[in-house]
Amino acid sequence: MAFQIVSDVASDIGEEILREFPEIVFVPMQVSFGEDTRTYGPGGDLEIGEFYQRLRGGAFPVTAPISPIVYRRVFEQVLREEKDVLYLGLSGGLSASFQAASLAASMLRELYPHRRIVTVETACASVGLALLVHGAAERQQEGMDLDALVSWVEENRLHVCHWFTVEAFDHLKHGGRVSGAEAAIGTLLGIRPLLCMGEDGTLKVMEKPRGSRRSMLRQVACMNGNWMKEMGRQVLISHADDEEAARKLKQAVLEAHPDADVRTVCAGPVIGTHTGPGMLCLVFWGRKRQLGLPEN
Repeated sequence: MAFQIVSDVASDIGEEILREFPEIVFVPMQVSFGEDTRTYGPGGDLEIGEFYQRLRGGAFPVTAPISPIVYRRVFEQVLREEKDVLYLGLSGGLSASFQAASLAASMLRELYPHRRIVTVETACASVGLALLVHGAAERQQEGMDLDALVSWVEENRLHVCHWFTVEAFDHLKHGGRVSGAEAAIGTLLGIRPLLCMGEDGTLKVMEKPRGSRRSMLRQVACMNGNWMKEMGRQVLISHADDEEAARKLKQAVLEAHPDADVRTVCAGPVIGTHTGPGMLCLVFWGRKRQLGLPEN
């Protein structure tokens, strides 16, 4: 049976991948600036440029989990096209949206007993989710059926390695990721924390290097000796309104791994809300997601 891959706009999948797989469906998400609530994604009214302009102007937006109603609307549209649904969702360690998707799926299974709705919690976010969705879309295009693809995703989701830094602590503090004291000390010392996505789908602070160049080199070090290029040579870099930093990180990756297929995208409002401008994320297929870092 035909099936449709569905994911969240928090995947930051980028236009280049969308051109390759325009059939992937994305669920929109709301971002609120105080009383001003906007929608990012299909049919939405919030553009990335406006979002970062407001962020750099001092705004601290918030996001909310996608509601079961929104998921039901998106899933049902696919079901009415006589297709099954494979939903690859944002990490449950970061958002309650996956629970809402599962609730919507359970309701629809009663109404469409002849169709299948499979929901997979990926333990991935941002371009990490994009890398997984891209890999799934490639295999669907090659003819892999739904059951085999679900197994592939579940077996390989923890091979998606996310390593990122942030420019400032303000938005991490605002979202409760670090304490006020940690933010104050980190800012004073010029620290750019190096974080990864853990195997439980939550963020882990792994190192606290000083300065942007130092933190960038440590990101590349996380890839050295760990990259599984046999899984795919695609390496994704996401930046929060800092194209120059993304260019430098891409150059550093290619110097270390000249056979990598490195693509860069701008992080959307969902991820940017929690990291603030200046975030830089490196994602690749790796043998181990959360590893001890090599010595300096």
